[in-house]
Amino acid sequence: HSHGGKSGEAKMQPAVSAFFMLLFVLLCVLGILANGFIVLVLSRERMRRGRLLPSDVILLSLGASRFCLQCVGMMNNFYYYLHLEEYSTGPARQFFGLHWDFLNSATFWFGSWLSVLFCMKIASFTHPTFLWLRWRLPGSVPWLLGASLLISFLVTLLFFWGNHAVYQGFLIRKYPGNMTFQQWSRRLEIHYFLPLKFITLSVPCSVFLVSIALLINSLRRHRGRMRRSGHGLQDPSSQAHTRALKSLVSFLILYALSFASLVIDAAGFFCSQSDWYWPWQILIYLCTSVHPYILILSNLRLRGGCRQLLLLVRGSQLA
Repeated sequence: HSHGGKSGEAKMQPAVSAFFMLLFVLLCVLGILANGFIVLVLSRERMRRGRLLPSDVILLSLGASRFCLQCVGMMNNFYYYLHLEEYSTGPARQFFGLHWDFLNSATFWFGSWLSVLFCMKIASFTHPTFLWLRWRLPGSVPWLLGASLLISFLVTLLFFWGNHAVYQGFLIRKYPGNMTFQQWSRRLEIHYFLPLKFITLSVPCSVFLVSIALLINSLRRHRGRMRRSGHGLQDPSSQAHTRALKSLVSFLILYALSFASLVIDAAGFFCSQSDWYWPWQILIYLCTSVHPYILILSNLRLRGGCRQLLLLVRGSQLA
């Protein structure tokens, strides 16, 4: 999780800065609650029935990785903000980076598999490859999740190597071409961390985009068929397509925001002395905080759990 150069914009009022910091904390707390709720409901379901649907297994994994990511992210951001000097030069950057990079990569992959499974369930193609995938995919979920964790582990090692190089460089104080520590770490950020983050996040993003493109194409063809056969667009299949599309497009916007802000963050434009540090952190964590609420509303089991919880709260207030 790399941070770098200062920006020379006009100073923001301390009150405004504090407001964004509070907003970030609120966003994280809401995200932690929603992701914790998803993990709780689905874990209870698994204990009760002994198994979960493939889509719920991905949901559970995504909820757990996001829950941990936000806890680590909150600690990391406050430590970085309060101890800027120690952050790059002490072991903190390596410690937080190790957990954060792993969880972030896993979260992106789990999100992609969720959209792929969603697409397979709803899209109506008759291509043999698609039908074979639809038949094989639900059974392959544990393998896909395992592969995602393995990829995330390898990605983490690459990031750890970079963070360790920054730390070692500070200790040895020998840099190529008479550079200062600041210049050298900035160079690492631009030529190592930025391409690494871009490449490692682009792969799950591409998988995600392909599944959305397939779903849009399927909906377009389905609507054409309906129009030709004289049916309205109110049939259950069209409505399922449209509902799926709405939730996927909202996920796409949040996912793309998260991707773009992480890549720009890797370029290190916003250090903690920059006024835009907290607004930028809000953008980075927007997807992990807002998307679980969309998932809760669109998943029958989670919605039921939410209703039960609200009734319990209401009952305890009346009592």
